[in-house]
Amino acid sequence: MTGSADSGAEDAPVPMLFAEFLESQPPNSPRSLSDVRIAKQNGYWYLKTPDLQLHCSSEACGGTRFFAFQGSAINFADQARDVFLDYVCRNCNKSWKTFALSLRSTDGTAGTGVKYGELPPFGPPTPSRLISLVGADRDAFLKGRRAEIQGLGVGAFAYYRRVVENQKNRILDEILRVARHVGVKDDALSSLENAKNETQFTKAIDLVGVAIPPSLLINGHNPLTLLHKALSKGLHAQSDDECLALATSIRLVLEELTERSAAAMKDHAELKAALGMLMKGESS
Repeated sequence: MTGSADSGAEDAPVPMLFAEFLESQPPNSPRSLSDVRIAKQNGYWYLKTPDLQLHCSSEACGGTRFFAFQGSAINFADQARDVFLDYVCRNCNKSWKTFALSLRSTDGTAGTGVKYGELPPFGPPTPSRLISLVGADRDAFLKGRRAEIQGLGVGAFAYYRRVVENQKNRILDEILRVARHVGVKDDALSSLENAKNETQFTKAIDLVGVAIPPSLLINGHNPLTLLHKALSKGLHAQSDDECLALATSIRLVLEELTERSAAAMKDHAELKAALGMLMKGESS
């Protein structure tokens, strides 16, 4: 019996720091907290409001920054509290984060917590290039991203599939932009243009064929072919876990395509500038 008790104690989750809970835990995920409140000199308990490291999407920041709590000290003498916490970026003072929480004290500074929600919604930032690529389906893509983060495979797959099918021509436009920039042949450009007029995704991929610039291939594979393989899986024939894996693969291919596109444009521009400098040197 002793062994069983010890095993249960070992399996018990280690309490999280309150800051880590606010930074990293999705909504509806109850957690034990080691430092949810602090004692003041006046003998009262108050909610702890630590500085947080969060993503700031402002133009001035565009990365992880420290956020500070905005507001007065919150009394936490009672056993339970429902609270809203507002945080602002210390660097730009423009980006805000609001948490809706249900908190309960258990012993001293310790307690438990669960998020009702947060704004902007929980989740790692989506690259701005990818948001630009999906265009008018931005909201659908972000809903898919939130579903993916929460492990809702069917929902994530359905949203991502809708985005790719709706934005086929924007994806092809991005490929065309790179193709023109790097100087592919006219017949290849024509194939890419014709693919935009094809309503069926499979036929559009066939038209693209070898016309896609090599710099956009992902481990030697056409990104449109990779997307098609993921999308062609029957939604109702897959388990939720399988749908989640497919949804993640769709997002990663789209992210990699945007990164390779940006890199190809940058590399070609730098090479063109370098060649121009060398040619200028030869002619002088």
